[in-house]
Formats: sequence, C-alpha cells, structure tokens
Amino acid sequence: MKHLFRLLGALVALLVLYLVAWPVPVEPVMWEAKPAPGYSGPHAANNKLANLKLIALGSTANPEEGPEHIVLAKDGKLYTTVASGNILRMAPDGSGQEVFANTGGRVLGFDFDAAGNLIAADAVKGLLSISPDKKVTVLTDKVMISAGGTPVADPIRYADAVVVATNGKIYFSDASTRFAPNAWGGTFEASVLDILEQSSTGRVLEYDPATRATRIVAHGLSFANGVALSKDEQNLFVTETGKYRVWKIAVAASNLNLNQPVTGASQASVL
Repeated sequence: MKHLFRLLGALVALLVLYLVAWPVPVEPVMWEAKPAPGYSGPHAANNKLANLKLIALGSTANPEEGPEHIVLAKDGKLYTTVASGNILRMAPDGSGQEVFANTGGRVLGFDFDAAGNLIAADAVKGLLSISPDKKVTVLTDKVMISAGGTPVADPIRYADAVVVATNGKIYFSDASTRFAPNAWGGTFEASVLDILEQSSTGRVLEYDPATRATRIVAHGLSFANGVALSKDEQNLFVTETGKYRVWKIAVAASNLNLNQPVTGASQASVL
C-alpha cells in the first residue's frame, strides 16, 4: 500500500511540475478593478429599447452572425459587417440584403470618406478602402516606431474601429499589439487573451491620405475599441474595453502614453 501511495504522490508531483511548465500565451499584468456601480443612476433599468425591431441577417440557409458595426450611408442603405467577413448592404428595414464586399479578412468598424469609399478597419489586413465599385485597397498595415533608436515598421495587428474626419484624416484603433486575430483563432479569442493579460498594448492611430503617413496618437490602452470624433473634431472618444472606460484624447496628441498618470491640462482624460 505504501508503494502505491508513493507512486500516486510521484504522479501528482509530476503533474504539478508539468502544469507549472505548461506554456501559456499570456504574461499577466496586475490590475485592480474598481467596484461595479450596480444598476443605479445612469445604469438604472429602463424600457427605452423595449420596442426594437430585430433584423435577421443572411438567409435561413446561410445565416450571418456577429454584426460589429452599422452605418446608414448617404446612399440610403444600411451597412454592417459580420463574422463571415462579409460587408452586408440592405434597405433600412433590413430588406434587399446583399453582400457589398468581402475583404478576405474580418472587417470590424468602418466609416465613409467624402468620396464615398468605405474605410474599413480589418482586424486581419489593416486599414482598407473599398470603392463604390467594390475595389479593395490597403491604405496602411504598419506604423513606424523606434526600436533602440532605429525606426522600424511595426505591423498593425488588430485594426478595430475607425472614423473619418472632414479634413480627410482617418483615426482608428489597433486593439492589441500582442494578440493578432489571425494568429490566435479569431477576433474573440484574441480579445479575451489581451484583456486577461492586461498588458495594455492597444493604441490609436492616424492615417493621412494626403501623405500616406501613419502615426501613433496614443498608446497604452487595454484593448482599444470604439472611436468617435467630437463635434469640433479636436478630440477623439476612445473606448478602452479592458478597463471599461472611455477616454477623451486630443487629435493633436503624438505617441501619448496613457499608462502614465494624466493630470491637469493633459491631452487625455478619462470620461
């Protein structure tokens, strides 16, 4: 019996050692979440969405799922992006659905520029422009950073949301520079890994079509997600999903590190 217990003990020890040495993709960073506010104040229950009309996407034979973003465009059509990679176009009531384009990646957020091109944040391929005749062009898939004082091209790994300013400049989020969807099984899987790790490698980028240059507006976000412009277009509102908060960031900011404390007249603040 003693030999049996010794054998079992040895097996348990080996199992523990095996699990301790098991490789995992995340390198967790400590973060202490604030207490949940509960269902009160602006979070109080209400019935404002009680009369929603649901629009089924796709067909019975080929249903679509995962609509990430919607835009009612100037052509009067409703556009949305889905998990299959399709960009769907339809009447506002959901009728007449058709596939407008498929980039071969996964478009998440999108907007339209003044020329009517659909500007897409593709989580696999980067920032794209899709013309009205459905021609797909890569605007940018990398940004220059400094590595030991040497400029290097850093891939845009997880383009997420995008907004086009009236001056033509394009602002978009790169949700994670650690976990690219095409390397980790998809957008959902990569987002979970990034938020679990809390290394806050997300960033906000600007692309200028006039110069074709891409620059970093701000970095240090825990899964940088939705992006919107203020009415005067001097500030961006950026959703930091991993820490459930919204930032106000000046469009004029340059390589701003949001992991550092923001004070006073800083170019960024948490709303």
